[in-house]
Amino acid sequence: MPYDADSGSALAALLAHARKLGADSADASVSHRESLSVEVRLGDLEGVDREEARSIALRVFFGKRQAAASSSDVSDEGLAALAERVIAMARAAPEDAFCGLLAPEHRATFLPDLDTADAARPSAVELEEMARRAEDAARAVAGVTNSGGAEAGWSSGETAYATSDGFAGAHRGTSYSLSVSPLAERDGQKERDYDYDTQRFFADLKSPEAIGRTAGDRVVARLGARKIESTRAGVVFEQRLAGRMLGPLIGAINGAAVARGVSFLKDKLSERIFPEAFSLTEDPLKPRALASRAFDGEGARVSPRALIDAGVLTTWTLNASAARQLGLAPTGHATLGHGGPPGIGVSNLRVLPGEDGFDALLAKAKRGLVVTDMFSPSLNMNTGDWSVGVAGFWFEGGAIAHPVSEITVAGNIIDIYARLIAGADSECRGSMETPSLFVDDLAIGGL
Repeated sequence: MPYDADSGSALAALLAHARKLGADSADASVSHRESLSVEVRLGDLEGVDREEARSIALRVFFGKRQAAASSSDVSDEGLAALAERVIAMARAAPEDAFCGLLAPEHRATFLPDLDTADAARPSAVELEEMARRAEDAARAVAGVTNSGGAEAGWSSGETAYATSDGFAGAHRGTSYSLSVSPLAERDGQKERDYDYDTQRFFADLKSPEAIGRTAGDRVVARLGARKIESTRAGVVFEQRLAGRMLGPLIGAINGAAVARGVSFLKDKLSERIFPEAFSLTEDPLKPRALASRAFDGEGARVSPRALIDAGVLTTWTLNASAARQLGLAPTGHATLGHGGPPGIGVSNLRVLPGEDGFDALLAKAKRGLVVTDMFSPSLNMNTGDWSVGVAGFWFEGGAIAHPVSEITVAGNIIDIYARLIAGADSECRGSMETPSLFVDDLAIGGL
């Protein structure tokens, strides 16, 4: 999408200052964000947070030297001062053989409208009412005794990006969220759980009552949690948090990590690392999705792709710098630096569902652990050795038996991925859609 006239004028002026001061090339971005959130607890208003911020950033190149900085001063004098400061920083910077603007042949030339911005701006009063309704629904569940609060909010942002060699584009997006965290207590044992929803469009949010009831039901179900003996058994990661199991994968295929040699997958490109039935796709061009974008943080074209295709690792995620280090083409995964060099990130991930729903996964496994909460993960990025604290439910004979807590699961993530089975109960949470994930015979640490 084109950016507004004010942003365009500011970017053009900033880039002109940089070239006039001797920069070989440069890129610049303007970011404008506003947000409003309201928190309630036990029916009372706890707080209202309103934010509005605008900033402009510049990155310049002198040969193989680069520097970047940002400022909130978008006046003519402020732009000139920012350019002078960044130019001075770049002249003193060490050389980086892989820095530089994206090569023009990789640039996006068509910027589709992905329908990522909503006009709705609910007031603080409306947000307070939503949060209160969610909390009331959670507290109405028998067994819920207290509340950690509920929060409703929205944010809106626009970022415009331009380069000294002619690329210009902008992205506008909104998000709306609602969450609640009830508490339950029985026989001196206290439990906490939550539910939430986040959407691009206000009308797509789940109802406050649905979110509240789900959170209430979940926390009550956790009462009576037991410790268990250490053992080995099958583990099902419920779909609400199953995406966290793929966090190590996303970090390991990051081209910067691969180039530094700190990835447990650095020698696995084009190899099968998941079962043949497992695929993970990415679609940055999906309309109305939370991580959609028409171009990446360096202006590169983006496209849907399979990161894992029938179990095979198909690509690294690369910005221009990582691509140069590895002798490959950029993949459209740059994230905007806005005051620093670009990073690397993915968008709109989807694990293709398998054949078995949640109950069918338990029936096939017969005995094991359902993980509903994870905390304090530990991962060795060089070897893939992984462990995480968890809570959830023990199941026997394919049926839930009782809640469990204060346990860990551990293994080598490469070995886990090789045996990972996707269920059929997909749900989109944020920018990832995933079903429950099952792996057999994991080490479970308990008493």
